[in-house]
Amino acid sequence: MSRRVYLHVGAPKTGTTYLQDRLTLNADTLAGHGVHFPTRSPLVSPALFQFRAALDLLGREWGAAAGDTTGSWEALVKRVRRRTGTVVISHEILAPARPEQVARAMDDLAGAELHVVYTARDYSRVLPAAWQESIKQGRRWPYSKFLRKSRRGKTWFSRAFDLPSVLGTWGAGLPPERVHVVTVPKSRDATPGGTDPLWGRFCSVVGIDPAWAPHESTRTNQSLGVAESQVIRQLNSRLDRGTDHQAEYDVLIRQLLAQERLVEKPSPPVRLPPRAYGWVTEAAERWLEYLEQSGVDVVGDPEDLRPPPVDPGAEWDDPDKVAARKRLRVALDALATMTQEAADRPDPDRQLSRRIKQRAARLRGS
Repeated sequence: MSRRVYLHVGAPKTGTTYLQDRLTLNADTLAGHGVHFPTRSPLVSPALFQFRAALDLLGREWGAAAGDTTGSWEALVKRVRRRTGTVVISHEILAPARPEQVARAMDDLAGAELHVVYTARDYSRVLPAAWQESIKQGRRWPYSKFLRKSRRGKTWFSRAFDLPSVLGTWGAGLPPERVHVVTVPKSRDATPGGTDPLWGRFCSVVGIDPAWAPHESTRTNQSLGVAESQVIRQLNSRLDRGTDHQAEYDVLIRQLLAQERLVEKPSPPVRLPPRAYGWVTEAAERWLEYLEQSGVDVVGDPEDLRPPPVDPGAEWDDPDKVAARKRLRVALDALATMTQEAADRPDPDRQLSRRIKQRAARLRGS
């Protein structure tokens, strides 16, 4: 039996985490139908294993949580070669890979029928989401700086979102019918049959019957509001999240605060400023022209990639100019969360209690 490999290379903020989680949850049932989402061992999820493999291929480090990735790409390739039928490799950090990295991936996977899959979303929606993601990951730049650099193509995200560039690199040497662009629908409401429309589009490319994957992903990546984003950004400025404590900071800030507590009562959402719609629309037009001329396979409506017309009368909240009282409210919520977390953590040696008593004594003596 032949082998067909689908390389899903991004883009970030286009539902990739949802797709990877659903593939992971249904890996066993999918394998029974000849569709494989490889992992290294039952103790490591396929999504994490493939993240490490992507890091290894790119020669990158992405936080202490990823661990030592040396040899992970080779391990993934070995598992792909053992399979027949359909194999899916998926991670969004692959999108802006350099030509020599893509060439290595294609050489290592030679012998299979290779396909490249790229999920794409309206640029006016992915840019605000990308800035928030960078803040969650520890960046300190203001929103205005992020947008300026993105317009010039000087951010990692802007390179990952550059549809013609990504497909020109990953699709080099492939017939256009083996390069697939899946557009993210404007609405993710389930179809009458109960299928998430993005999942349905992805399945149609890879050759999956949605019935083969009955377990729905419950993972969400909720957005922060403007005040919450600003507080996290300022917290990043006071901490060095690139130190040996990076993993601990990520657990407390990215997971506990940014992905759990501070999304419960968000302030107004982060949106694209009206002045940016001109150049964002120009970029979208360039994408649509590429899709029309390249002959690649487009699944979904290309118009999903066109930003909506800007409403000149709509109110826009600047994430870089949040009132102090609003930031104080969020900061107090964050402090309460951290205090509760500290109180709930076990302290076998009672070091925390001793430190509190010592500090209280110093305060009484002052």
